[in-house]
Amino acid sequence: MSTTVPVRLPDSGYDIVVGAGVLDALDDHLPVPTHATRVALVTNATVGELHGASAAAALERLGLGVETIEVPDGEQAKSLDTLAMLYHRFAAMPLRRDDLVAALGGGVVGDLAGFAAATWHRGVAVAQLPTTVLAQVDAAIGGKTGVNLPEGKNLVGAFHQPRVVLADTATLSTLPARELRAGLGEAVKHGFIADPRVLELLEERPDDAVAGDPEVLTELVVRGAAVKARIVAADEREAGERALLNYGHTIGHAIEALTDYARYRHGEAVALGMVAAARVGESMGMSQPGLTERTVALLDSLGLPTGGLRLDPAGVWEALGRDKKARGGVRMVLCREPGVAELVSDPTRAQVDAAVAALAR
Repeated sequence: MSTTVPVRLPDSGYDIVVGAGVLDALDDHLPVPTHATRVALVTNATVGELHGASAAAALERLGLGVETIEVPDGEQAKSLDTLAMLYHRFAAMPLRRDDLVAALGGGVVGDLAGFAAATWHRGVAVAQLPTTVLAQVDAAIGGKTGVNLPEGKNLVGAFHQPRVVLADTATLSTLPARELRAGLGEAVKHGFIADPRVLELLEERPDDAVAGDPEVLTELVVRGAAVKARIVAADEREAGERALLNYGHTIGHAIEALTDYARYRHGEAVALGMVAAARVGESMGMSQPGLTERTVALLDSLGLPTGGLRLDPAGVWEALGRDKKARGGVRMVLCREPGVAELVSDPTRAQVDAAVAALAR
């Protein structure tokens, strides 16, 4: 059984289909471009070995010629070099304007393949087939695509909405434990900005979540999809409310860049970023007292990092100035209370420095 969450945009829309086995039934859910004859199935070696054959078979049942393209694993693969490799493979197929790109994997594959699709022939269709918790609850939804530079995360990117998002929760059973835990960081974010029930569920059943209990993970994915769909429908291009989805990401992105995208999974960096954001919010008198304590307790119970990181606060502050949300100064998403967040423009350097320094504990 599957659950469908619609994303309704001003000029278009698509469905997020959540459930065990939806990847095997891809051909029942994917609206293929009218004149498409080929699909570039972008994945990595690990995911390709586990799920590539079933995805390719379903695409072939749609009458498409399938070219599987493997990219390296890990955040460091989200680079201009990997992007250029994809372009050369698209050219060799050749992948034409009416054809399709399918992104099978986690957030890195989705962002990378999505951006390649957005820019190839000025835009070809993309289907997002996320196989990680992080991608299913967040990254595959909403059309944000991009690659990293040494200077910062996702500095090169585009909005490119998918034709469909198929979140097969059965694929989550194949995740390494660390990858699963990292994805829970994005689920926690949704709880703090929009859906406190997510926090309650994780506080009630942290061991089940970490163990990959299908019931818990499916509820997290459906709730995450609903949060993301509502916010994206209201603000597709991040002119306002969509910025709230960056809770924990402002300092989290700085942490990733300053550790060369090698030390932390994205969801782990977001966890650290949420701890820092809670401290900033409390120091400003904006956040509910005890928010930091609750954040740390929940993340600790999920095996996510909440400290043990020594960074130069000056380097973090400099990275924040390059953040895409910056407008004449540093801006951060802060949480007033679970379910209520807002973008603020006035955190002081002293407040941010203190929050970053506290991560060393």
